[in-house]
Amino acid sequence: MKLKLPTKPKKRTSYPDWVFDNSPIADPFGFGERAVNFLRALKHPKNPLPGNAFQLDRWQERIVRAIYGPRHADGTRVVKTVVMMLPRGSRKTSLAAALALLHTFGPERTPGGEVLSAASDRSQAKIAFEEVRGVIQATGQSTNPNISKIESLARITDHKHKITNAKHGSFYACVSSDAASAHGHTPVFALVDEIHVWKKYDLWQAIKGGLNKTPGSLLVIATTAGRGQNNLAWEQIDYARKVARGDIEDPATLPVLFETSKDADWEDEAVWYRANPGLKHGYPDIGGLRQMAREAKERPSDRIAFQQFHLNIWQDNSLSPFVDMSVYDEGAAPIDFDQLRNRPCWIGVDMSVTTDLTAVVAAFRDDGDGYIVVPQFFCPEDRLPERAERDKVPYPLWADDGFIKPTPGNVIDYRAVEAHIRELCELYDVREIGFDKAYAQPVMAPLMEDGLPVVTIQQGWFTQSPALNILERAIVSRALQHGNHPVLRWCFSNVAIHTDSAGNRTMHKAKSTEKIDGAIATWMAVSRAAEGSDERSIYDTDERPDGILIF
Repeated sequence: MKLKLPTKPKKRTSYPDWVFDNSPIADPFGFGERAVNFLRALKHPKNPLPGNAFQLDRWQERIVRAIYGPRHADGTRVVKTVVMMLPRGSRKTSLAAALALLHTFGPERTPGGEVLSAASDRSQAKIAFEEVRGVIQATGQSTNPNISKIESLARITDHKHKITNAKHGSFYACVSSDAASAHGHTPVFALVDEIHVWKKYDLWQAIKGGLNKTPGSLLVIATTAGRGQNNLAWEQIDYARKVARGDIEDPATLPVLFETSKDADWEDEAVWYRANPGLKHGYPDIGGLRQMAREAKERPSDRIAFQQFHLNIWQDNSLSPFVDMSVYDEGAAPIDFDQLRNRPCWIGVDMSVTTDLTAVVAAFRDDGDGYIVVPQFFCPEDRLPERAERDKVPYPLWADDGFIKPTPGNVIDYRAVEAHIRELCELYDVREIGFDKAYAQPVMAPLMEDGLPVVTIQQGWFTQSPALNILERAIVSRALQHGNHPVLRWCFSNVAIHTDSAGNRTMHKAKSTEKIDGAIATWMAVSRAAEGSDERSIYDTDERPDGILIF
């Protein structure tokens, strides 16, 4: 008899296969069935089904059962947080409205319970409010007296975007993250809509704090894919991914992530159907998707939008990125600093205005054809909270973890930057210290006076374009080791590339509030490390009369 070898267990992914596989969903008390029956009894004014019946397709039904069915022995709900990532056109708003009514008028209501729908701005919040109002009014036309009474019980306060259950005191309200006041909420149910565009943490923290005060509360996050990794949405989605893959054991979190990998063929309609669970039911419109895909082939910005909003491919910050950040991330291996001591080193410095971020990057050649970069960033200590609010990244946390050196006061202490460079010169065999000339004189001058190898590097396309080719080749060939420095990663994710008619490339910021200082300092350091491999003296280069070295 032939011996059957054990098969290697299949690696778990974050994709919700359970939505389609008909696997059993626990419902010991029948609360999952109860929730489904309530939703099926509702009406929707825009639904073409007979009698405007609320359309709850199989994939949606299984999600509802997975939320409300599993219970502890005392009857309390297992699931406390639901994280749904669904593409545009998947009827997130309709499902959210139905769940809100389930907790305001349906069997999940609690006397006086607060039911919230939270959006990024007032206009988005109003859309959710109008959806709930429309379902209530349509349901009032039902021939089922038990469900039609919802309309007579609803007390609608338009100017407050509030709907109250006159019998039980529970109420539904819409709030937005751009509102003046975010606190004072103690919801039993909160729907957080399109969290990928939330710019502030205030309302999120208020909702989370309020939910923790309320027994049996439920948080539902419903969003499309976002951009970048230093934001609220990424934190929630990444945690849900880890739960879905089994990296984290958390039965209270239900991940429902219809996302697509970056290496998938975005033009393959099979990929579209996998990412859009409603597509086989007629939403979104397949003809519309095909037209958008045709246009996206010719326009890169449209292609990125198609991938983000219709395939849920999480994007980098920049719309015209320098490199694929998933490839950049492969250089995240920890750096052995002891092995770098006394090694040849090239330093790139991108100085800032006195209140901004300054970057110093040391580059080394490894034992092969690659590079190791060690960055350090500086920011005025008093400006950290302000920068965190403006740039939407955790400056104070980065400072606590040592990734940013805060200098006392509200302006950059140039002496701290100078001291760091001198320390690098003591640790390593520094061959060059390359400066972008802007704002650099206060640090350059004392270093030059002491005979350190200071040079200035021109920032136009003449210098930058060939340097970017070197850096790009290092990243794409997985030959750049950066140790997963979070501030440096953020800078690279913010880079937008401008290409002129001759094919010359230069780095720019994708948005005015985003920083690329670390990326600028890195191309300076790495390009000089590449050119310095023949150990030429810095004085072998040609210098212009204005003091700018041409490389």
